[in-house]
Amino acid sequence: MTERRGNAADGADRPYNNLLRRLSASDFALIEPHLAHEEAHGRDLLYNPGDDVETVHFPCGPSLASYLVPNEDGRDVETILVGREGAVGGIVSEGYLPAYTRITVKFGGPFVRLHVRKLHAAKLQSATLRNVFARYADCLLAQIFQATACNAIHSIEQRTAKWIVSAMERIDGNEVVPLTHEQLATLLGVGRSYTSRVIQTFKAEGVLETRRGSILVRNREALRIRACLCNESVRNHFEEVLRGVYPTEEAGKG
Repeated sequence: MTERRGNAADGADRPYNNLLRRLSASDFALIEPHLAHEEAHGRDLLYNPGDDVETVHFPCGPSLASYLVPNEDGRDVETILVGREGAVGGIVSEGYLPAYTRITVKFGGPFVRLHVRKLHAAKLQSATLRNVFARYADCLLAQIFQATACNAIHSIEQRTAKWIVSAMERIDGNEVVPLTHEQLATLLGVGRSYTSRVIQTFKAEGVLETRRGSILVRNREALRIRACLCNESVRNHFEEVLRGVYPTEEAGKG
């Protein structure tokens, strides 16, 4: 399901994407006829470096997309996750510019697609629509800045906890997070052995358990204590720039 039903006034009858729900009724009406719904699967490729950016992808519900930067040694390093708080591809530009990173589906589920031409045409008709997407681009850039700082100064343990908490927020606080050791290693930009050691430490402390293809969080508060404050910094910026768009467990329960 890409929609949750509720009062049209609060956008709850729209696709379960907070950025789309942030739009005014008149702005949403400009793009609604052009939205296409689809079910994506984990590891689906949205863009490769150099691809023409022709489509904006909006993750809905628990779906997640990720930006990966390929390196000369053949490894991809994950930079940020994008869930129902945003979109990937052609957010500010008019499209048809080459993608810089690889963008893939991290957690499968519902997505909504919009051709960049249709988004650009709608922006030409509405200054408020342009403003919302410009503000979101600012928030996306803040995530990238914060991720750069996080990778430079925080420990692998702090970053591991941060990524798991970040994923939990985007799947409505579900204790089962579909992350493997390999996926975490990509998020952290380290070898799998480093990630496995941190996970084993967390398991010994009763913070989490591992299951086939996923992580079960046993003690959320202990996990939050071990995480750095990067998620909070990004959330605070979202609240200043686009209030109510960044996902929280409390919002997901509404």
